Amino acid sequence: QVLSAEAYSKHGFNIHGVIFDELHSQPNRKLHDVMTKGSGDARMQPLFFQITTAGTDTNSICYEVHQKAKDILEGRKVDPTFYPVIYGADQDDDWTDPKIWKKVNPSLGITVPIEKVQDACESAKQNPAEENAFRQLRLCQWVKQSVRWMPMDKWDLCAFPVIPEELEGRVCYGGLDLSSTTDITAFVLVFPPIEEDEPYQILPYFWIPEDSLDLRVKRDHVPYDIWKKQGFLETTEGNVIHYGYIEKFIEQLGEKFNIKEIAFDRWGAVQMVQNLEGMGFTVVPFGQGFKDMSPPTKELMKLVLEKKIAHNGHPVLRWMMDNIFIRTDPAGNIKADKEKSTEKIDGVIATIMGLDRAIRCGNISTESVYDSRGLLVF
Repeated sequence: QVLSAEAYSKHGFNIHGVIFDELHSQPNRKLHDVMTKGSGDARMQPLFFQITTAGTDTNSICYEVHQKAKDILEGRKVDPTFYPVIYGADQDDDWTDPKIWKKVNPSLGITVPIEKVQDACESAKQNPAEENAFRQLRLCQWVKQSVRWMPMDKWDLCAFPVIPEELEGRVCYGGLDLSSTTDITAFVLVFPPIEEDEPYQILPYFWIPEDSLDLRVKRDHVPYDIWKKQGFLETTEGNVIHYGYIEKFIEQLGEKFNIKEIAFDRWGAVQMVQNLEGMGFTVVPFGQGFKDMSPPTKELMKLVLEKKIAHNGHPVLRWMMDNIFIRTDPAGNIKADKEKSTEKIDGVIATIMGLDRAIRCGNISTESVYDSRGLLVF
């Protein structure tokens, strides 16, 4: 019997076995639970086949099953009732290499014409938006989203050194993206170029609560603890973000750098904004709609493709850049979507806001040419 994804609303199944096809596309886990957990009383040995390509949602039942399969294959778990077989590219595999295609598709050239894979690969090389779909559907590789906005190979080429000591006294602009009290808070400084061939330079800072660090590592499978040891992430005491600590930290940054403005998302930032203004900072609200976010978001992509931005390969910012999902309106305006992005993107939002102010205002306090003609986006 063929069942739809909404079949979980039915009861009384007498199940001999189930074949779940494309588990990654299951909208929720209810049908899976009804089928696999509701059959024990009816049959002594029901048999379940779960067949799927990789997906994009790491909070899904498919990813949960995928992780269990990997744990069993790699000896971290034992379950004699669960037989896992995975044909998929590893995260560090070269997705353009025909040897990887063969590893993932044992019947390549027999049931799957190699010419089709070649054509899809060439198309993905020319259009970065197709890369993740190729990797997910052709190579069974888990990706952050079905359509990748930022080509990460181009982002990695902008890992030019950023040395804070050499930037002391320089004009810069901040972007502040406050989290809820239990999440990541990001503050990013963007330094506009002094010379024509100099890139925009980025200094990002991140904070999470100290008490939830270990839980986050286990729950999210994200190396927050390693980033902390390496100095790329800071923690504040307790189980909630200590905003006072962050305010003091920004005040100390203001003693090193000439922070002209701090752009912020209006949501939840009222008290901190007042405190920062009391410290002497110029703080400006920054809308999160298409009107305000689209020009600097497009400009960020342009600068990356032209290698006119330097981020020093900061791993937390890179992780967030790889998480980003971009929404587009009918007029072609774009903005990052926090809800649809696979994981945290606070650092990207802060970077975009700081970049906007850096482009508009530059290294002088007088009116910039961008204020009269706006950003040129190609």
